[in-house]
Amino acid sequence: MGFLFLSLLLLFSVETKAKTEHFFLNNTSTSTSSSNSINGIKSSCNIYSGKWVYDSSYPLYDSSNCPFIDNEFNCQKYKRPDNLYLKYRWQPFSCNLPRFNGLVFLEKYKGKNIMFVGDSLSLNMWESLACMIHSWVPNAKTAVIRKEGIAEIVFLDYGVRLLLYRTPYLVDMVRENVGTILKLDSITSGNAWRGMDVLIFNSWHWWTHTKSSQPWDYMQEGNKVFKDMNRLVAYYKGMYTWAKWVDRNVDSSKTKVFFQGISPTHYEGKDWNDPTKSCKNEKQPFFGMRYPAGTTQAAIVVNKVLSRIKKSVHLLDITTLSQYRKDAHPTSYSDHNTLDCSHWCLPGLPDTWNLLLYTSLIS
Repeated sequence: MGFLFLSLLLLFSVETKAKTEHFFLNNTSTSTSSSNSINGIKSSCNIYSGKWVYDSSYPLYDSSNCPFIDNEFNCQKYKRPDNLYLKYRWQPFSCNLPRFNGLVFLEKYKGKNIMFVGDSLSLNMWESLACMIHSWVPNAKTAVIRKEGIAEIVFLDYGVRLLLYRTPYLVDMVRENVGTILKLDSITSGNAWRGMDVLIFNSWHWWTHTKSSQPWDYMQEGNKVFKDMNRLVAYYKGMYTWAKWVDRNVDSSKTKVFFQGISPTHYEGKDWNDPTKSCKNEKQPFFGMRYPAGTTQAAIVVNKVLSRIKKSVHLLDITTLSQYRKDAHPTSYSDHNTLDCSHWCLPGLPDTWNLLLYTSLIS
């Protein structure tokens, strides 16, 4: 297994270096058929390369006025004493992002279905987008519907449905006689993802869970059952199964597909050269030009998998810009009983993820 892991990493690193730039120039949401998009963003602009700047007009909405924020993300409700983390805007080096306009979004996606598929980071982003839209139409009729494992926030006046399908691994996890099995080569739940106009996928955090927080007993691939395996190898296998599902089931002329990218954690201050700290009490982003921890191995896996997909899939490459935001986690300002350096306050960083999604969808 060790040899397979090293072989995979070597393959990832060699091919990623050769293909990453090509992937971004030809497959990211900033590319257009002409030299400029409708927002004046040049097709050569990498909207994921930039810096965080103070903006007094931020945040994009008030948490007390949004009915969709769960207590685990509502840092203001739980009396976080500082608010500087609310005031940072992402500024690409070579272009400007459009300002989010909820009315433009609702008109463009009138009668459409937008589904987030993944774990609690998908929940974080789903609620953020709902709040961003709601701030533009605070009196609009809305409905929250939960049924058969799918949650919906519907803007009834426009017929825009924001859906959330919770699945931490994307691949199947089933209960059998021997216990709960994570099936690395099977996706049956994908039937619920069909017919969407936009799909935003996410998976990684649960692949690292072990011991009591691990929800499965065995992994299975084909007829082989494993008690465990290297988690990056398992992640690659599961993600490649997802990639094959996309190629077989998505009609790119009708459905736009995104992968949310790897959301980092900030439990270990050594990642930003401050080993005695975690995200607790952090009040400013990391402002260096290069994040000390470097590219995550999971992000390398994602790039490898995306390079093999035949259908059009856009990477929301949020990893590096999110690594800088060690200040943006709930920490203890939520209904969690433990330190949370995994999720993000709302308003906060996921609003930028959605601004990048918005830039892609309206360009």
